[in-house]
Amino acid sequence: MQEVLKIHEHDNVAVALLPLSAGQEVVVGKESIILLEDIPAGHKFSLGSLGEGSEVIKYGYSIGITIQPIEKGTWVHTHNLTTGLGELLHYEYEPNLPAQSKASEEISYFYGYPREDGRVGIRNEIWIIPTVGCVNDVARLLEKKGREYLTDTIDELVAFTHPYGCSQLGDDHKNTQKILAGLINHPNAAGILVLGLGCENNHVDDMKKQLGDYSQERVKFLVCQDWEDEIDQGTKLIKELISYAASFKRVKVDARELVIGLKCGGSDGFSGITANPTVGAFSDLLVAKGGTTILTEVPEMFGAETILMNRCADRELFHKTVNLINDFKQYFIDNRQPVYENPSPGNKKGGITTLEDKSLGCTQKSGDAVVRGVMNYGEQLDCTKHGLMLLSSPGNDLVASTALAAAGAHIVLFTTGRGTPFGCPVPTIKISSNTPLASMKKNWIDFDAGRMLAGMTLEQLSEELMTLVLATASGQKVKSEESGFRDIAIFKQGITL
Repeated sequence: MQEVLKIHEHDNVAVALLPLSAGQEVVVGKESIILLEDIPAGHKFSLGSLGEGSEVIKYGYSIGITIQPIEKGTWVHTHNLTTGLGELLHYEYEPNLPAQSKASEEISYFYGYPREDGRVGIRNEIWIIPTVGCVNDVARLLEKKGREYLTDTIDELVAFTHPYGCSQLGDDHKNTQKILAGLINHPNAAGILVLGLGCENNHVDDMKKQLGDYSQERVKFLVCQDWEDEIDQGTKLIKELISYAASFKRVKVDARELVIGLKCGGSDGFSGITANPTVGAFSDLLVAKGGTTILTEVPEMFGAETILMNRCADRELFHKTVNLINDFKQYFIDNRQPVYENPSPGNKKGGITTLEDKSLGCTQKSGDAVVRGVMNYGEQLDCTKHGLMLLSSPGNDLVASTALAAAGAHIVLFTTGRGTPFGCPVPTIKISSNTPLASMKKNWIDFDAGRMLAGMTLEQLSEELMTLVLATASGQKVKSEESGFRDIAIFKQGITL
């Protein structure tokens, strides 16, 4: 196996693909380098001498500024490198659009559930959505009782509990409503029970106004304070929803109907080398077929944002992307927090040093496609639009994945170098950046992108991932689904009464 990797010809650091020892001689290109320190796998070392205040280049871009002189063959990490990023910035639109690629002539299919509103689901499930956290236990009990009535035609019955829906003001209240409305309208749910208490801010009548047009057969409402026995009434409504959902059957559907969310968490030094490029190549394949992918985690675009801005289809989208970035930076500033607190301790242990380092790896999930849309947090995708979209959300795994699901993603592709068991409301495919993680956590990981380091090509991996996505869309369960892991989390910014 290859020991080291220089990612871009202009880089002045290389990445250790295996643990390397002080005194070891490694070959980078045509040059031999004697390492002055131990270099953990996934971490960087200098390819030449760097003075204090020098830029460190990785992926062909600056990932930070040295805070002390660095000798050739030295470990480059948090002890000698810091971010070079500023706060609110002015940007100029300098279009760097990829060459117009022909639409894929090969049509791919999956087997999904056409819905009455024209969209397609990949699961035929019953969802219980509480309007307020006060009825979470009622939702869980109804989930338990409702399972007794499930038939083979229903994939799952699940309650999505959360702590919000009351004592919230302003944007927090609106965000709760938007996310819940996005889930209620999601085509993976054949039937929905919206469960309210009766005295909450987010009253059922207010939620109805957020939904737009909806089928009364598909969406049922229950206000617990209005019934002597809410469990009995809720069970009756669930049985009605099960009967309605049983009418849907899987049929052959063009893959252009797929909407796939792109997310990473617990990244390591291999994420930007294996897993994220694999997802990016998959994204380009799906977009070429007329499908849609959504990239989120705005704070993990900081430092790589101009790459996305200059791939915007037009100046209007460029300005929306500028606002996407600067509005999120302002959120940190308004709360008196450092804009560049990222990366996390786990990221650093895995070899990521600065936010630029993390972001340049993270944004590779977007591939090379033109940016076709920019969405606000809680916004639902216009199903007439296709291509690569950007979505406003923080980087937090559960919050961002929930936002992708509420936006309309059928599946979330989740790359990770450290591993995580969680699943969001839609199938969450875990993609490991390294093979040891995939081997150790077979109960978490669905796809091993670390095989790239053993010789598999990006094309092979992306096509294999496409096959897995189509199989998942056709009903094959992912690991988190098999374990029953399904959670939601909603972005909270302000005051709780």
